[in-house]
Amino acid sequence: MSNQVIWRIQKLPITGSTNDDAKRAAENGETEGLVVWALQQTAGRGRHGRTWQSPAGNLFCSILLRPKESLQKIGCYSFLVANAMYDTVRQCLPVADITLKWPNDVLVEGKKIGGILLETVGDALIVGVGLNVMEYPEEALFPSTSLRAEGAKARTLDEVLDMLLQNIRHWYGVMQKDGFEPIRQDWLKHAQKGPLSVKLPNEVLQGEFAGLGATGDLRLKLADGSERAIATGDVFIG
Repeated sequence: MSNQVIWRIQKLPITGSTNDDAKRAAENGETEGLVVWALQQTAGRGRHGRTWQSPAGNLFCSILLRPKESLQKIGCYSFLVANAMYDTVRQCLPVADITLKWPNDVLVEGKKIGGILLETVGDALIVGVGLNVMEYPEEALFPSTSLRAEGAKARTLDEVLDMLLQNIRHWYGVMQKDGFEPIRQDWLKHAQKGPLSVKLPNEVLQGEFAGLGATGDLRLKLADGSERAIATGDVFIG
């Protein structure tokens, strides 16, 4: 795909899940570039099937891509989109403390403002994005915030979506031209560093952020000085 892709936006007043809509479109042969955008979701979800609260006023969209890379490398796209979300939030909050928490969260002042959900169907990649623009959940697994709560200049959802899609187009062009490494390097500039807790299926690890592997795995330095590579898990600060 050229980085001059023209997005095709399908705007819905309400839907169950934009990811499900995009997956159905992919199964029906829809080509790359479709963006399903809903003003409200009734069955939004995050990683591991968790509910993603989807009140009106926030941004919920899913983007259909058909990458040239093997689907085994699809996890790298989480960091590509995280970079695009970082750039978007930075445009809205020029002086805020914005960090990226492995593998798919965007934080402002240590609170979650957005997340990413990758799903595949056939050779298609569905990129689900949720960004808290006007509202944020008071009770959630992670402390949360919104652009409005952080004092961002009022912007329409159309404006925020346009910024996001421009930034995704840029980083997708980088991936197509130069591969994952420049994306990894940029993500590392904004990574949430310091002490982290990682919840795995059978254990909880405490350690220090030690980097990002060549395929997107988290590197965690443990108290004994050893380093652990983590491919999947829930990460908490501290």
